Amino acid sequence: MKKDNQQRRIDCSPKNLVNGEGDIETFKEEQKKWQSQIVLTPNFDLTEIKIVAGVDLAYWSEEGADFGVCSIILINYVTKEVIESVSVADRITVPYHPGYLAFRELPLILKAAVCLKHQPDIYMFDGNGFLHPLNMGIATHASFYLNKPTIGVAKTFFNLKGIEFVMPANKIGGYTLIEADGLVYGASLRTRENVKPVFVSCGNWIDLETALAITMALVTKDSRLPMTTRLADLETHKQRKLLKNTP
Repeated sequence: MKKDNQQRRIDCSPKNLVNGEGDIETFKEEQKKWQSQIVLTPNFDLTEIKIVAGVDLAYWSEEGADFGVCSIILINYVTKEVIESVSVADRITVPYHPGYLAFRELPLILKAAVCLKHQPDIYMFDGNGFLHPLNMGIATHASFYLNKPTIGVAKTFFNLKGIEFVMPANKIGGYTLIEADGLVYGASLRTRENVKPVFVSCGNWIDLETALAITMALVTKDSRLPMTTRLADLETHKQRKLLKNTP
């Protein structure tokens, strides 16, 4: 069943974004503010999903300055066709701090999102969501501004609280839960046989079972990654190469 928050517009006004030059304590307080508002139940009917967005970023440095490009690829969930692709590049002013990557990436993600002509039903990120010390990876953090359900699909494991993930069975769709202190943070998912697993976690307004199902539905024989984030990743590298070669 759809809820009101899914109908709200993207909220990217500067007054609603924490100053990227803030200190770690400022970032942490912002994460704690949103943490209490995470909802790990779907606010949508899976049968109504039509468009899924894949989001990724790539970075480079020139003359002592950092730059980034964000690519968003929209996929028809039923036909698996690419509907739309947008990329936006800009200078990056927020330094990287482990656990606070969202503050570095979010401004560029929102600039790209407002350029979309079509409205996705759900966003998938090349990164984590609930699988984060404060459950506020980029997939979760961005959800409060995009106002859409989100999923995090990471290529590498985020070592949380010193725990190690259990390798899933070597079969398509096999997974193991990533747990700590009695809380499920995500899952290690085998999308294809004889390849490394990916790490799926809820972003917001979704449960883990649905996040896993959507991820598997978008995996093809071309990659262990869902085509949403795989194509976004490829596009960011293409755009970065073009931008770096621009005089």
